[in-house]
Amino acid sequence: MKIDIYNIEGSSTGKSVDLPDDIFAVEPNEHAVYLAVKQYNAHQRQGTSKAKERGEITGSTKKIKRQKGTGTARAGSIKNPLFRSGGRVFGPKPRNYVIKLNKNVKRIARASALSSKISDGSIVVLENFTFDEPKTSAYFNVLKQHEADNVKSLLVTGEHDSNVYLSSRNCKKAGVIAAKDLNTYSILNAQKLFLTESAVDKIKEILAK
Repeated sequence: MKIDIYNIEGSSTGKSVDLPDDIFAVEPNEHAVYLAVKQYNAHQRQGTSKAKERGEITGSTKKIKRQKGTGTARAGSIKNPLFRSGGRVFGPKPRNYVIKLNKNVKRIARASALSSKISDGSIVVLENFTFDEPKTSAYFNVLKQHEADNVKSLLVTGEHDSNVYLSSRNCKKAGVIAAKDLNTYSILNAQKLFLTESAVDKIKEILAK
């Protein structure tokens, strides 16, 4: 399919780009999308939570009171989880939340997400651009020209552009990402997805069968 290319002022350049059907017009695979989003969310977790169990608590192992005749339950250790400052029962331990996913499944998930966005009319292709210096107002003006200043937006560039990235950081709900780092969650999380011409070429290269 062909889609028009716009400039940062919001008007058509008169040019168009061909988007391959095997990437931008596939039948969305909901399960592949679910797995990819699940993997992304899992990888955001550090897995460093730790609580001490009774064997790791500092304290005496001496029996704290006699076994019988106290009128209360028997107790053998000050580190008992029932006591204040005692160990925790089945507390969290450091763990790895990494989920392995087949490369082809991730490719299908990204293609499904891109196809859903283009069918919703949420994808805009922009001609390649950059800024001479980081300037928030310059990037905000780009969003405003495309009526994306009040919605979640994501700009995908062919390569990392420091000036464009730094210009977007103070814009609420806006993000910038290089095509090689594009993932299913980022695509679905954006209400407006901007792709530069170089990003389209890079996506074709990455997601080609």
